[in-house]
Amino acid sequence: MSPFATFCLRMGDNALILGQRTGEWCGHAPVLEEDIAFANMGLDLIGQTQLWYGLVAEELGQTPDRLAFFRGEREFLNTLLVEQPNTDFAHALMRQYLFDAWHLPMLEGLSTSSHRGIAELAQKAVKEVRYHIDRSRDLIIRLGDGSAESHQRMQEALSWLWPFTADLLARDAMDDALVAEGVIPEGDGIAAVFERETAETFARATLTAPEGPRRTGGRTGNHSEHMGYLLAVMQSVPRAYPDARW
Repeated sequence: MSPFATFCLRMGDNALILGQRTGEWCGHAPVLEEDIAFANMGLDLIGQTQLWYGLVAEELGQTPDRLAFFRGEREFLNTLLVEQPNTDFAHALMRQYLFDAWHLPMLEGLSTSSHRGIAELAQKAVKEVRYHIDRSRDLIIRLGDGSAESHQRMQEALSWLWPFTADLLARDAMDDALVAEGVIPEGDGIAAVFERETAETFARATLTAPEGPRRTGGRTGNHSEHMGYLLAVMQSVPRAYPDARW
């Protein structure tokens, strides 16, 4: 698989899996406003997935639907962060914010990509993601610097999820090849923006990012124990009725 196809799958898989996790809150969020907001963000992410898969469907000989519903766990290239479960609403909010803090500078960099299809996709998606991070950042600050219970829940979520952010910032030879061609931005710039954004937000939220080991692997198909269960739910209907037409 080419570096271009690998990158597009990584971006599309991130959006798909987080969209699935986000959609799990539909009808279950603690207040109606958050229920609607999470559903809307999930729809944004699924729409972005369709665009990313569309860029490589012909090269891979697959349709976007088959890429989503008929690949196995090790074939998905999303980061470990997005597949982490909805332990509670604090975890869902923190997972969303950490992803947004990386996703926005990535899309801003991709908006000037030498690849026209990627540039056009990023220019469209970045408008949605600016809303996503404005919302998630505000909630992280309000709850982190809120009551004793909300602070504790947000800190516990951060302590659990922070190690997985290393997977967002990881780079390999395929990324380097695309950087050299001007297709994607350099990783150091994305990491610098991510670190500045999260440091400023956590200071305002009175939260502390933990030190210790960081986890990677999802970008190369090595997932956490949660991924298989997520796919079993997400893919169950298309696999049971593969020839169905909607």
